[in-house]
Amino acid sequence: MADKTDTEVIIGGKVFTLSGYESEEYLQKVANYLNNKVNEYGRVESFKRQPLDTQSVLLQLNIADDYFKAKKQIDLLEEELQSKEKELYDLKHELISSQIKLETAEKQAKEWERESGKLKREAGDNAKKITRLEAELKGKKE
Repeated sequence: MADKTDTEVIIGGKVFTLSGYESEEYLQKVANYLNNKVNEYGRVESFKRQPLDTQSVLLQLNIADDYFKAKKQIDLLEEELQSKEKELYDLKHELISSQIKLETAEKQAKEWERESGKLKREAGDNAKKITRLEAELKGKKE
């Protein structure tokens, strides 16, 4: 397990000590995110007029909204990834199937080529026999 990290951060102008198993850089990044949210809402007049507990709840709601939007985006990306992985699997399967068909067709073509050569030789032999028989027949007629 990683070592526990303690780091001081400033959030909303106050110093806090954050502890966790994440890096100091990560904890500073979290604090920076919160400061950006506080500053973003601090510029809105209607927000500043709210009581502090209401401001706190509004910030929490906004952060929760960011979280759920990010989670939804992750879910959509994971679904897309699964879809792409399935498509890739299907394409690989189709490729293998096509390769098998190609190999089978190549073997069959070679067999047909051998058979064709054999038939051509037989046809040539038969043509010679026909020529010889015609010559014999012609010789017997004369």
